[in-house]
Amino acid sequence: MTDLLYSEAEEDLRSAVRALLTDRNDPARVVVRAEEGAPYDAGLWKALAADMGVAGLLVPEDLGGQGASHREVAVVLEELGRGVVPAPYLTSAVVATQVLLACDVEKAEVASLLGELASGRRTAALVARFAAGPDGFRPRQGLDGVLAGVADAATADVLLVPTTEGLYAVERAGAGVRVEPQIPLDLTRPLASVTLAGAPATLLAGPEQAEAAVRQGLLAGAGLLASEQLGLAEWCLEETVRYTKERHQFNRPVGSFQALKHRMAQVWLEVVSARAAARNAADALATGSDEAPLAVAIAQAYCARVAVHAAEECVQLHGGIGMTWEHPAHLYLKRAKADQIAFGSAGAHRESIGRLVGLVAPQ
Repeated sequence: MTDLLYSEAEEDLRSAVRALLTDRNDPARVVVRAEEGAPYDAGLWKALAADMGVAGLLVPEDLGGQGASHREVAVVLEELGRGVVPAPYLTSAVVATQVLLACDVEKAEVASLLGELASGRRTAALVARFAAGPDGFRPRQGLDGVLAGVADAATADVLLVPTTEGLYAVERAGAGVRVEPQIPLDLTRPLASVTLAGAPATLLAGPEQAEAAVRQGLLAGAGLLASEQLGLAEWCLEETVRYTKERHQFNRPVGSFQALKHRMAQVWLEVVSARAAARNAADALATGSDEAPLAVAIAQAYCARVAVHAAEECVQLHGGIGMTWEHPAHLYLKRAKADQIAFGSAGAHRESIGRLVGLVAPQ
């Protein structure tokens, strides 16, 4: 049987990442930076991606990475979800990196870019709608054009542009590229509209390899997003339990009221199940299992709902303080709602489950 328990190395990695985020990712500052339109902390990203080396977990050692697996990446994303950390980790170190790994890594341009991403010196963003899932992706016709809803495009150094002719790398700051920030629901993960018009581009892969690589990247993104949702839900539950122990009404902690106990117990049951689903998806991706598409679809169909429910309960059970802009609960709810449609909606993943197990929906 697959061992879904955390290994000693994974727990050590968790402790290191959590210690860094506890010291450098103050929720109050996250709220301020998000409101100012500049959520990313360059110093935090350097400490996390370059100094700690987590940006290169998926990249083999001979290409400048750590040679780890999706299981270790999942642990990092759990911690980033717990802190609702504004960082391009999911889009660059997971999706873009996985796309490049599915290309010909013997090609000099691919290997060089992978090394730069693994070192944390540069970041990349896949020019695809953040809502596009592995089954819903369609490459664009030609390099030139406009695409809205691209996550982290405004801060990425390199844009990976999949087309019907192949996969191209384009410098974001180069000629013929216009990236216009959009106003997203989740201010901690910026979206942008990308316009290309005659921009210089480097071909990384041909059409067939490019489409397969992008789908693999989106599959990894969807599967590991479940770990971010798990971490988010865990923080919401723990913070709610802590607050209801301290908040008193009628000379009693509000957490002692049976109705609230039941609500928090329900969230706890959902979080436990979400952990199993997210770990199974991460392990299936790490081992290259044939069951990976099914495991990912199950994880996303379930974990998206759990994260939203946990965040909603966090806001509501905090009472008046939970509705304020100063408390970070609203950041978690917005991240959960935005993640709910990232890399394919829960409904799209349920359709994938039906197709993969041979259950055809009635017409």
